[in-house]
Amino acid sequence: MVVKSAGGSDVGKLREANEDSFLIAPERKLYVVADGMGGHAGGGFASKKILELVIEELDRISNLQETTQPLMNHEERTVTQFRLLRALQRANQSLFEISLKDPNLRGMGTTLTAVQFDEKFANFAHIGDSRGYLVRDGQIRQLTEDHSWVQEQVKMGVLSAEEAKSHPLKNIITRSMGHERDVKVDLLKHEFKSKDKYLLCSDGLSNMVNDDELLKIVSENGIEDAIPVMIKRANEEGGYDNITVVLAEVSD
Repeated sequence: MVVKSAGGSDVGKLREANEDSFLIAPERKLYVVADGMGGHAGGGFASKKILELVIEELDRISNLQETTQPLMNHEERTVTQFRLLRALQRANQSLFEISLKDPNLRGMGTTLTAVQFDEKFANFAHIGDSRGYLVRDGQIRQLTEDHSWVQEQVKMGVLSAEEAKSHPLKNIITRSMGHERDVKVDLLKHEFKSKDKYLLCSDGLSNMVNDDELLKIVSENGIEDAIPVMIKRANEEGGYDNITVVLAEVSD
């Protein structure tokens, strides 16, 4: 199994600084998007620092017994999922503790959406409203669920999905990395097939470009060529936020 990948990030049309970060680690088959927020320089720091911390934690726990022992009681989870979970929980604690020591970083946080491939599954770990999509057989499907106020209203039937797209509070998220000492991480796994494409992006893309157009761009362009096209379209639609996208394609 081979994974081809590409990524890119842009400040957008309105923001002065880019607080998004992304990670492509082909040797680990690991791909991450993070969208920072809060503090004076806190957002950009949080999104970059969390990627460093996650890598450090993955290195530290990769050979520890604790990452495989829980499989006895949670057979539905993979070893990769447990390692991602442990790494994100500890990275979150470290980022939170950094914020307590520096008043300029107080209140910072970041979303994080990651996918790591093993021999059978695309393993996702997700916090916040950055997204993970699957493109397969001419269709696109959002695999992650936004941790946002409007998504909670949609689930309760208060808002429709269409109303949520333009709601003034759509950017309020209910879960982030580094904002509190403990964080709840969504884990999911998806059995991949050859030619599957996995798209990770910050809300600066998903709020500007609808799913149908994302599907068209990803389907009609190669992995590397699709990245600037998506960023360009988000900017053409207003570029109200930083725009970050990572695309990974599985092949035999």
